[in-house]
Amino acid sequence: MGDLSQNPHPFGQIPCLVDANDVLVFESGAILQYLYNKANTKDSAQRQAAVLSWIAWANASLDPICFLEVEGKVYDTGLKKPNKRIEKLDSIFKDQEFLLDSGFSVADVAVASYLLYVVQFFPGIDLSRWPNVVRYMKACAERPAYSQAFGAGVQEYLVGALEAEPPKDKRFLGLF
Repeated sequence: MGDLSQNPHPFGQIPCLVDANDVLVFESGAILQYLYNKANTKDSAQRQAAVLSWIAWANASLDPICFLEVEGKVYDTGLKKPNKRIEKLDSIFKDQEFLLDSGFSVADVAVASYLLYVVQFFPGIDLSRWPNVVRYMKACAERPAYSQAFGAGVQEYLVGALEAEPPKDKRFLGLF
């Protein structure tokens, strides 16, 4: 990982990228946009707009749903309760595997990353109310590139957790 005391991020946080040309980019959304632009994909203006919109949505809207914070410290996830934005996301995945009709994209990297971190940081979380989101998360985690980025152990854990039955409510009639 390197010496974090040498981290050039203005606040010493991760992620932070310095490329071969000493270009400094920090914050996940900015890094994804930078890499997407550097890839020079020749995507249509419509596809570019969709990719950039999903990256922005992940950082501005999904992050605060996934990770509830007080004074910069995460204390819980908002995915323990119903959420209209996640319900909308679930309806999107009812008819498509990934965010864009043309298949997996950097937009999925942005959105799936937050969702998959929830499973890692909150083991046993019950996401069964959103079966299409769970299917999407599993499809993203099963990709060979995910294993390359996060390691086979993380990939195996996530796929297993997403395949597992949700925990049963042990309270009597769901009340006690």
